[in-house]
Amino acid sequence: MSSVLEGRSALVTGGASGIGRAIAAAYVDAGAEVVIADRDPRVAEVAKEIGARRGEILDATSEQAVDALVDSIVGDQGRLDILVCSHGILTQSPAAEMSTAMWRETLDVDLTAVFLLNRAALRPMLDQGGGRIINVASQLAIKGGVSLAHYAAAKAGVIAMTKSIALENAGNGVLVNAIAPGPIDTPMVEGIDDQWKCDKRAELPLGRFGTPAEIAPTAVLLASDPGGNLYVGQVLGPNSGDVMP
Repeated sequence: MSSVLEGRSALVTGGASGIGRAIAAAYVDAGAEVVIADRDPRVAEVAKEIGARRGEILDATSEQAVDALVDSIVGDQGRLDILVCSHGILTQSPAAEMSTAMWRETLDVDLTAVFLLNRAALRPMLDQGGGRIINVASQLAIKGGVSLAHYAAAKAGVIAMTKSIALENAGNGVLVNAIAPGPIDTPMVEGIDDQWKCDKRAELPLGRFGTPAEIAPTAVLLASDPGGNLYVGQVLGPNSGDVMP
């Protein structure tokens, strides 16, 4: 077991399943003290399963709930070294038929909540003189997706926000980066229609979707010292070849 994150304090959102769970488990294996947060009520059970410090139910769209969670982690552990924003929702609709409510819900969860978490984490990280923030975006932020204009727009916003926050804070020791996975076999993707998934697999040079365990090492790299020390405002793309920037 690697100990590259030994003693680091980490918060991983979306930690009850999928990519978030895989990243949280990898962080535990790497020696970090991990808190996972999710709106899924199974989050406390998952925390026990992977050996995380604790699991917290979180509405990441609530400014008060986000600030309170970060404050509780700092109060408990004395610092917050790593934030991973891996929560999200994924729905489908052609743009011409998309309701404003669907658009707003996706932007609230997949973009605004990421901002709230980044802002909350920056405060202790700047006070302590350093930290790592990793925002999970998507390759669809770069290429778009049929019936996914709201999701692609939110994830493009995450990438632009990541770069901006990185520029503001790298000089103070807080390194902010993004991971833009391709299609990954997760519970979130299970809800997308089978034809879309079939068509998507046919587009991929690798010919298959990835797994959460194949994304987690990228998150470990970005959080590690010295492995992640030179990444500033970068977008790493484990995406089965779907995007080659």
